[in-house]
Amino acid sequence: MSDTRLPAAYLRPGMSSFSEFLGEQAPDLLPGRRVLAPGSDAHAGDLAPHGTTIVAATWPGGVVLAGDRRATMGNVIAQRDIEKVFPADEYSAVGIAGTAGLAVEMVRLFQVELEHYEKIEGATLSMDGKSNRLSALLRANLPLAMQGLAVVPLFAGYDLSVDKGRIFSYDVTGGRYEETSFHSVGSGSLFARGSLKKLYRDDLDMTTCVEVVIQALYDAADDDSATGGPDLTRRIFPVVQIITAEGGNRMSDDDVATIADRVIRERMVRPDGPAAPLTTEPNGGSAR
Repeated sequence: MSDTRLPAAYLRPGMSSFSEFLGEQAPDLLPGRRVLAPGSDAHAGDLAPHGTTIVAATWPGGVVLAGDRRATMGNVIAQRDIEKVFPADEYSAVGIAGTAGLAVEMVRLFQVELEHYEKIEGATLSMDGKSNRLSALLRANLPLAMQGLAVVPLFAGYDLSVDKGRIFSYDVTGGRYEETSFHSVGSGSLFARGSLKKLYRDDLDMTTCVEVVIQALYDAADDDSATGGPDLTRRIFPVVQIITAEGGNRMSDDDVATIADRVIRERMVRPDGPAAPLTTEPNGGSAR
């Protein structure tokens, strides 16, 4: 009769990091430990579908994280309705750009990492702790990133300790950077960030903040072929995650469609989108 008991390592108390435990017991299951076939590294990045543009913006009551739905493989549209924004836990979410398959796998590992910590420690990680754990996962993926299989996430959440939304960006080496007010990553990020600079204000409400990030994704799709704009024929619209002090929720497709339809109607009149409002300063100058 075979012994069906779990190995002793699985019963040993301690280690709040699931990824470290996995690295000790089954390192081959970690995304960054995969070994490419000889000679395949030169083309691996071209053969893997890539996710593109993710945007995030804060307002006084929380933070919005949104992503377009297109994945590309070279000059081909690999998927039109991929989802690139995922809840990490109750108060945070992560959006992915870069190699789609690896990125989704990393997000799943990150979700387990946060849940494992909470079960072991009996408390949730702080926002800084969560962002640092994601940084460690990215650092472990560096060998594959150097072979063209890079993952570049955008992490956002509501920090209950300071009562506000926060945004963190990363580079492929695991470098972590806290952003102020808004940020964007991916192939269309340059155009999305320009749109956010034009439209963002500190006094946005939730609905207007969502409209601002959808405007930014529209501008990214307008200038970046890898970013997918609203697909009216198939009714495919961005994924929008809203995170407040009450937790995170994905905005319903119908609600996103309502805002996207309004944005498109306005673009029929003004293709370049709304202009930034200008206010006159007391000294006679102008400011946004």
